[in-house]
Amino acid sequence: MNRHLLLLFLSFLSFYSLGCDDTSEEIDKTPTDTLNRNLHIYLCFGQSNMEGSAQIEPQDQTEDERFQMIQPMDCDNLGRSKGEWYTATPPLSQCYTGLSPADYFGKTMVANLPDSISIVIINVAVGGCDIRLFDKDKYQDYTEMYTDQGTWFKDKVDAYGGAPYYTLMSLAKNAQKKGVIKGILLHQGETNTGNQLWPSYVKKVYNDMLEDLSLEASEVPLLAGEVVHEDQGGICATMNEIINKLPEQVPTAHVIPSSGCTVQEDNVHFDSEGVRELDKRYARKMLSLLGYEMNTTKL
Repeated sequence: MNRHLLLLFLSFLSFYSLGCDDTSEEIDKTPTDTLNRNLHIYLCFGQSNMEGSAQIEPQDQTEDERFQMIQPMDCDNLGRSKGEWYTATPPLSQCYTGLSPADYFGKTMVANLPDSISIVIINVAVGGCDIRLFDKDKYQDYTEMYTDQGTWFKDKVDAYGGAPYYTLMSLAKNAQKKGVIKGILLHQGETNTGNQLWPSYVKKVYNDMLEDLSLEASEVPLLAGEVVHEDQGGICATMNEIINKLPEQVPTAHVIPSSGCTVQEDNVHFDSEGVRELDKRYARKMLSLLGYEMNTTKL
């Protein structure tokens, strides 16, 4: 009798043990990765046109929940806090700027991508900056330009904690916990007009971004826009020849043409209509790289 009880007890233990093992296996298999691969992140940087110099008009203030932004600085006037996510509406960079190439890039992307995909913009731009302000090893030499004109430039840089590159990287790393970085948008060059080394400067910044964010160039293209074109009387139009040499040094770079994009009276900054058109050209290129065609009837 005792022998039968012992066997029954051992059978019970064996069954219970298997049950525990099964439960443990199920727990181990529970997914812990909350990354949303349909959340596409785009990093934007540059100077005044990327910062947003065009007037924001009523048509620019429409919102789409699939188009998000991450606020790069505290802006009490906008009711936004650094690092927080918002439905995108201009301005996307600094507190008192205007319409930028990032705005209609995002609007155009969500209009042409499947409804399951959302777009997130992180725009860190500084009007008047040299491209080397975004060189993490040399930026200190370019934080106090235009000192004869007061502190306006330093104030812009200080709004990003004195180091715009590191602000962009910090925001990007946090965003990577939720989504996937799909591309980098650049609009800069006016301050570096005539500098033949500009493509090499951009290459350095781009490579640093890829390394710091553990990205592959083949998966994260660089889209660089031309400055105001000569057909619009662009004061810095000669820089476009240099900008178009960028793909020679960065094979995954694509230059976005600015011909026909209308401008403001200063012939340096695009007007609202010109910015919208340039934005759509950025989007058209990115959509093609993703394997989509742009449907202009959706804009």
